[in-house]
Amino acid sequence: MTMLSRRALLGSSAGLAVATALPATTVTPPVTRPDLFVGTGGDGHTFPGATMPFGMVQLSPDTDTARWATCSGYHKGDSSILGFSHTHLSGTGIGDMLDVLVVPTRGPVLLDGGPLEDPDKGYRQRYGQEVADPGYYAVTLESGVRSELTVTERTGIQRHRFPAGRAHILIDMSHLVMEGPNQSPYIDDAALTLEADGTLTGTRRVFRWAKGRRIFFAMQLSRRPDRIEFFGDSDAPAGTKGVAGKRVKAVLHYNDAGAAPIMIRTGISAVDLNGAKANLAAEAKHWDFDRYVRAARSAWARELDLIRFDGGTEAQRTVAASALYHASIGPTLFSDVDGRYIGLDRQTHTVPRGEAAYSAYSLWDTYRAFHPLQTLIRPARTQQFTRDLIRQTQQSPFGPPVWPLQGVETGCMIGWHAVPVMAEARAKGVAADYAAAWGGVKKRSFDWTTPNLDNSIGVQAYDELGYAPADHIFESVSKTLEFAYDDYAGAFIADAAGDAAGAARLRKRSGNWRNVFDTKLTFARARLADGSWAEPFAPNGIGHSKKWRDYTESNSWQATFLNQHDVPGLIAAMGGDAAFEAKLDGLFNASSELPADAPPDISGLVGQYAHGNEPSHHVAYLYAYCGAPYKTQAMVRRLLTEMYHDRPDGIIGNDDCGQMSAWYLLSALGFYPVDPVSATYVLGSPLFDRATVQVGGGRTLVVEARGNAPDRPYVRSVTWNGRPWTKSWIAHADLVKGGRLVFEMAATPNKAFGRAPGDRPGRR
Repeated sequence: MTMLSRRALLGSSAGLAVATALPATTVTPPVTRPDLFVGTGGDGHTFPGATMPFGMVQLSPDTDTARWATCSGYHKGDSSILGFSHTHLSGTGIGDMLDVLVVPTRGPVLLDGGPLEDPDKGYRQRYGQEVADPGYYAVTLESGVRSELTVTERTGIQRHRFPAGRAHILIDMSHLVMEGPNQSPYIDDAALTLEADGTLTGTRRVFRWAKGRRIFFAMQLSRRPDRIEFFGDSDAPAGTKGVAGKRVKAVLHYNDAGAAPIMIRTGISAVDLNGAKANLAAEAKHWDFDRYVRAARSAWARELDLIRFDGGTEAQRTVAASALYHASIGPTLFSDVDGRYIGLDRQTHTVPRGEAAYSAYSLWDTYRAFHPLQTLIRPARTQQFTRDLIRQTQQSPFGPPVWPLQGVETGCMIGWHAVPVMAEARAKGVAADYAAAWGGVKKRSFDWTTPNLDNSIGVQAYDELGYAPADHIFESVSKTLEFAYDDYAGAFIADAAGDAAGAARLRKRSGNWRNVFDTKLTFARARLADGSWAEPFAPNGIGHSKKWRDYTESNSWQATFLNQHDVPGLIAAMGGDAAFEAKLDGLFNASSELPADAPPDISGLVGQYAHGNEPSHHVAYLYAYCGAPYKTQAMVRRLLTEMYHDRPDGIIGNDDCGQMSAWYLLSALGFYPVDPVSATYVLGSPLFDRATVQVGGGRTLVVEARGNAPDRPYVRSVTWNGRPWTKSWIAHADLVKGGRLVFEMAATPNKAFGRAPGDRPGRR
């Protein structure tokens, strides 16, 4: 078959006939459906395929593996699809995963995907008629195949309808986010085996981001192929029984693929082949594709009913529903049906009955809003996450995790931000053995023999000098500030263990933020080992040297406000409330010019505030601390309406495993956790007329914004359960009891609301 005729099939009657064969469902959908393509364009780095809430499998199409834009494997607007792989990251700034690629097609067997810019080369195919719903994805490929995808928690389920005649299915185990120039292959071991019962099993070990992670799979087909052939390294033929090497593939041939739909069900595991087989046997017991879809849709209907928004525009409701979807994908399930998983010590462990292990914690991002959102709407899931992070802290040679992926601590970003997630959960009454985490936290904080990855380099100097010195430590200012927050959170873990001395040491050290704050310039800036300030200095600069960053994906404007645990101290250091308010005004009104070496993560600029990246996410709420919450209200409403849209490029930066989405959801509700460990929220400006939030235990929180309109972002007054509420903050403990939080909205600010010192956050 020529490429021309393959393209022609895309619009043929055969392709169109199966396009309408979508599975029926009896589940009542949410009021507004999420748009799974939101975030798949721009730099959102999300994917549109099928997954369960927090599930192990993310079965989704891949369009490219060679660009930063396709960290998730997919980018809306790419003209062709390579195939469907079983694991994906959602919204990350680094790519990995894309395990077990399946390519259903016709024509000559092609073993290379080919370049995106020339879809006529390789096995990639143009496509059309995409459908993406929670738990379900479908597309028509130019070979005439109609492909449908769904999932259970640990298995991927596919149904492919072929035109009449010969066709084949390629299993490409060499598919992954590509190596750069002059880099060694990321796969050092792989194998495929055809077992006696017709099950295809395989494995590979990958050294990309999570270096050395291992994946196993077991695959069954509803129709046995007429023949199968294997290919090894350099695409050398390897017979019909199996193959081992680094880049291995299998081709399953059908003489009349169109005689009946071909279903594929695939179980995966990070532990071993027995784990993959057991997951498959436990969760994929039948061949009724539509039944799997109904189960997935039912699971998603429950999750997407946790928050319901009324009012606003249709586009805003779509954004909100999509944000809730994206805040429900990860962390991803990592334990098999028997409870086994790979710990950060690279050993096999088993979770206690009723608990689970998870992967893909993007903690540098998600401690800020994603995890606080889960404590509000998913307390039971939060308990699972918390207990899992305690175990990971115990098992990891590096102490508390920062970015664990598939049993590997990547050390990505800075700090050890599992600690604030655990401390927040403790403050909110989540039952867990927090004392068990103290050994790992203490080791990371005080034991200089503890091995370091990039995230913790500089902790000894930080302890001894009171800051990370910029002439020795990369991104020293941000490290000092974020180490200080982790110290503040770690003290609460020390309290749980009864270590008063350790808690006191951490609380004292959490004041190290002062040592990189220049009281003359009122900016956070780099300091050298001899105590002098690094020169030259520019508030919008990335570092004092072109070869050396002083800040992590930020600059001095943004880092100056990266103090979530001692905002009153920062206000005092700046000279008081008026000076602090003026400094915030300066941030939002500054020129948005950035130097040429600024990373792309600094995006979504309002002045020098960068909504596209996490260090800025709490900053609009800081006005409340100096008695000017009306400025918070105006800015939050602006960010809600300008930074999020119902289109593929509708997320201003990487979604970062749901953090960008969680900011939207909490802010749209009218409150945000500036300091999650404090277990309080600062009030903002609710976007919708009404929100109904399930907060666990059958309790409901209702948030109303009376008199709300696009030109009425200001809060005139607030009541909580019918009583006047004068504070510009509210406690988590109040909200999770359920009740009614009512905002009276206005077109002009009420500057008296929240202005009294006793009504401000941080001064309780």
